[in-house]
Amino acid sequence: MAYKEKDTKKWTAQWFETNAKGEKRKRRKRGFETKREALEYERQKKLNNSRSMDMKLSEFMEVYFEDKQNELKERTMKNKRYMMEQHIIPYFGNQMMSEITAGQIIQWQNTIIEKGYSDDYLKTIQNQMTALFNHAKNIYNLADNPCDKVKRMGKTSKKKMKFWTIEEYRQFMTGIEPGSKYYVLFELLFWTGAREGEALSITPADIDFERNLLHINKTYYRMHGEDVITSPKTEESNRTISIPEFLKKEIQDYISRLYELPEDERIFPMVHEAVQHKLKQVVQKTGVKKIRVHDIRHSHAAFLINKGVQPLMIKERFGHTDIRITLNTYGHLYPDQQKVVADMLDDENIKSSGSTNNRSDVTNGDESTNVNPRQVDYSRDSSREQQITGENSWENGGIYGTEK
Repeated sequence: MAYKEKDTKKWTAQWFETNAKGEKRKRRKRGFETKREALEYERQKKLNNSRSMDMKLSEFMEVYFEDKQNELKERTMKNKRYMMEQHIIPYFGNQMMSEITAGQIIQWQNTIIEKGYSDDYLKTIQNQMTALFNHAKNIYNLADNPCDKVKRMGKTSKKKMKFWTIEEYRQFMTGIEPGSKYYVLFELLFWTGAREGEALSITPADIDFERNLLHINKTYYRMHGEDVITSPKTEESNRTISIPEFLKKEIQDYISRLYELPEDERIFPMVHEAVQHKLKQVVQKTGVKKIRVHDIRHSHAAFLINKGVQPLMIKERFGHTDIRITLNTYGHLYPDQQKVVADMLDDENIKSSGSTNNRSDVTNGDESTNVNPRQVDYSRDSSREQQITGENSWENGGIYGTEK
């Protein structure tokens, strides 16, 4: 119960908290001007301790971030808090979690939609509201989750994926001085599919030059004016990938010119904005199609797909948590496998029947358009490219030469 200090004439709030061992401890907070302020502070602390859902949404938001502090990265916490404070707290901050209804959620959605935000941004806002109520229901037994009853804001946009073909990438690279830090950085991004933050965090110790291996085990970003190195996006993002000989030599030559760079220092000491600015500058200079830095990662995936690399290998190289992420992101780039199945069944039928008929009897009759995908001829030329022959080649309008 709050009481007034005789010497300072200020009010002190006091309450009990129960720790993880079940032990009760008395807590105090001094310096309140009025009894009302002290009692309100006591009430909030008691609710936080009991995690009762008769708690204001603004108060539960603090509980949510306290619970998530060891699960979410600092940058993610900052972004989520900003979204909640901008788009949720102004509407529901003073309402009790247990009293917010599905009807009120719909009214809130309508108000937010009227602001003209993109579908992607609406979806992000909705995700923050849903995260709060899911946490309240799953962890603190909120009886009724209003978000379960309403349709989510924002449509899942199926944007046309942007990426460069190998020709477009090489055109872009003509605008950068060979061997420079940006040249080597963009080479690494295109030929490994590493995320931008992962590439910017790489140190000499992360590269095994004898075995041509790149160890990706951290990521870089800038926050509050300071460089931050932290663990990668997910556990699966900790990975080791093979790099081609030519890329190894480019990185090795570049590092050799950095004058005894310590093993634990970043080989690309630059910020994201600098990379984005350089990309934009060279795109304008060379006239190549405009894409984002992250789209270079998509370009690597498209290149691998065009070479016949299977989804599981791409999943491992890209550090995806689940094969479904790989398929959902890049599945549309794979050629239709229905004809492969049909050809396989035709082959089996011919073998089982002992027929000596030519395969052309069960195809279009045009040998050039009925190449068995299992017998595609891969060859490597001096410029490190493999040229695929058959129905999925560039010459025949294969998937890498077009955007889907």
